[in-house]
Amino acid sequence: QVQLVESGGGLVQAGDSLRLSCAASGLTFTRNVITWFRQAPGKNREFVAGISRGGSTTDYADSVKGRFTISRDNAKSAVYLQMNSLKPEDTAVYYCAARYAYTLSRLLQDFDYWGQGTQVTVSS
Repeated sequence: QVQLVESGGGLVQAGDSLRLSCAASGLTFTRNVITWFRQAPGKNREFVAGISRGGSTTDYADSVKGRFTISRDNAKSAVYLQMNSLKPEDTAVYYCAARYAYTLSRLLQDFDYWGQGTQVTVSS
């Protein structure tokens, strides 16, 4: 049974940092592209950042480029999202998702497995 479990969310002030983690089990982690999405209240789920199977290639939404960093530790079957200089508009539930493929994608429908999400709230 595949499980993706996010953690690390919380309530912070604008300008603060958070580090989200996504722990994977039940899948061949090194054969999966992992991507973070987020969903704010009343909005569609959107792409945040993705990382290739080996970790050498990353992709970021323009809204987070330069502030967020995605990384992975294949030995631990984990992916991280370091979020710096947080803004109130970053408030959302953050989800990690896995895709059994070589290439990165920003499309929700391309992903096979999803976590339950972790709430990030940034106050002004």
